[in-house]
Amino acid sequence: MLQSKKIIIVVMVIMIAATAIWYASRPNPFDVELATITRGNVEATVVNTRAGTIKSCQRANLSPASGGQIDKIWVKEGDRVSKDQRLMELWNTDLKAQRELAQRQLAMSKERRREACIIAENARRESARTQQLVNKGFISSQLAEDTDANARAKQASCEAAIADIRRAEAQVLVTEASLDRTTITAPFAGVIGKITGELGEYTTPSPPGVQTPPAIDLIDDTCLYVSAPMDEVDAPKVKLGQPARITLDAMSELVFDGTIKRIAPYVTEIEKQARTVDIEVSFVNTPGETILVGYSADVEVILESRENVLRIPTQAIRQNDNVLRLGPNNKLEQQQLQTGLANWSFTEVLSGLKEGDQVLVSFDQEDVKAGVTVQQKPSEP
Repeated sequence: MLQSKKIIIVVMVIMIAATAIWYASRPNPFDVELATITRGNVEATVVNTRAGTIKSCQRANLSPASGGQIDKIWVKEGDRVSKDQRLMELWNTDLKAQRELAQRQLAMSKERRREACIIAENARRESARTQQLVNKGFISSQLAEDTDANARAKQASCEAAIADIRRAEAQVLVTEASLDRTTITAPFAGVIGKITGELGEYTTPSPPGVQTPPAIDLIDDTCLYVSAPMDEVDAPKVKLGQPARITLDAMSELVFDGTIKRIAPYVTEIEKQARTVDIEVSFVNTPGETILVGYSADVEVILESRENVLRIPTQAIRQNDNVLRLGPNNKLEQQQLQTGLANWSFTEVLSGLKEGDQVLVSFDQEDVKAGVTVQQKPSEP
């Protein structure tokens, strides 16, 4: 009996020692990053290949229609102006004098017409009275003919005076048009972006084929949109009216809703760069923040969206739609998936996983593979 007890004690000591040796020598679980399978929204999206640009729906580079010396500048950079407001005027004293002369000539022509037409009316009445006397036999018909000819001549002078008024009015319009060519007015309401030129300097319009700075850069900052290049492979997926998200480097914490309003009907070819198709995205709502024309912007076009579907972080999916799932005893096991919609963040899971499963999302450790024991990496404080 005593011998049996000793044997049992020895066996227990050996088992405890073996267990201690195994526990001490067993490999430590790998600290890995795991993600839990949940439900949520998944979208299929495409993004621009290079940074887009905020542009204005209306932007005009204004220059005078004729060259000359800058005489007046009524605005300064940053001013808000209304439509048809005068912005700049060239020296035009000579043209103003010509307009004054034309207006005086018009006034004189009107007075001559008044005089000529009064005389013509009087001659007409005189001719009528002479004809009555001829009919009664008091005077000869020759005198009546002379009186009638005189009346017609006076009427012709009246009509010539009326024509002269039209000529004088046209001359006034010509001088006013010449004056308008020396004045820059705002074609729409907006803000003055840049003024090129100072008082006393000469400015000229751009001749054909020669790029010269405009006198005034006028921007309508109440209507903005984003112009962005899309890769030619993604361009056929983009359709007019599709929703999009707009982000700005200057306001990285904000996301603006947008809508595709234009797709270029041609492919842009730039040497040593991918071929792209330019699209234009308008803001759904007028941004409350101050957004400057020229800001760089990115566009994410939403091609399709599904709500409340089973989804997995896209970075957890390996080649051929395989993932490493956390199985019993905290061991990783390989699992084949069937996926649906996908983007850079999430991929829709059609089969292969269920809600609550955990999958590996970090692959920076070469020894982490199917069959090894792992544990969730502690979160950083």
